[in-house]
Amino acid sequence: MLLLGTHLFYPDNAMLARYDFLTLAACAIQIAMLVARLETVDEAKVIIAFHVVGTVMELFKTAHGSWIYPEAAFLRIGGVPLFSGFMYAAVGSYIARIWRIFDFRFSHYPRRGWTVLLAIAIYVNFFAHHWLPDLRIFLFCVGGLLFWRTRIWFRVWREDRCMPLVIGWLLVALFIWFAENLATFSNAWLYPSQKEGWTLVSPAKLCK
Repeated sequence: MLLLGTHLFYPDNAMLARYDFLTLAACAIQIAMLVARLETVDEAKVIIAFHVVGTVMELFKTAHGSWIYPEAAFLRIGGVPLFSGFMYAAVGSYIARIWRIFDFRFSHYPRRGWTVLLAIAIYVNFFAHHWLPDLRIFLFCVGGLLFWRTRIWFRVWREDRCMPLVIGWLLVALFIWFAENLATFSNAWLYPSQKEGWTLVSPAKLCK
């Protein structure tokens, strides 16, 4: 809501750049979450990890022209405003909180070694596909096969329910895609295809 609200109503001649306001607002929200005990310290550690990893990924991707941040900012590293890391942290915050609230458990989970190898391959491809063949679709299929039998169990109103984990991931990806469309419409960042005017983010991003 901050992205959309500031896009629509933030004054153009404000002394504080919009991106810097977003960074400070995100810091205030994070502090408030901890003070109000809506997040635990352990969850905050997960969020910080998402923030750091996300910022590194942003630095790499913007350097290679995958997307840009079109507005000015003082609180930034290179061409990446610091509020961008909070967008990754928001995903980490969501995962950490619902894991606790819904008491996540898993059945038919694959061996940890296979999941570690898949995660490493995904991150390597994230960086290396700029020079090597892009293996995203292949890795997407491998992940689907590896977790096909896995069920995620969660508790709602004292009743245990379950769903296929791959369906859960698809739903998460779908809502992130919705968020990407809202964020790019709000000029938080822009993909190359949106430099001449906003267009819908490609549905292909669902598997990326």
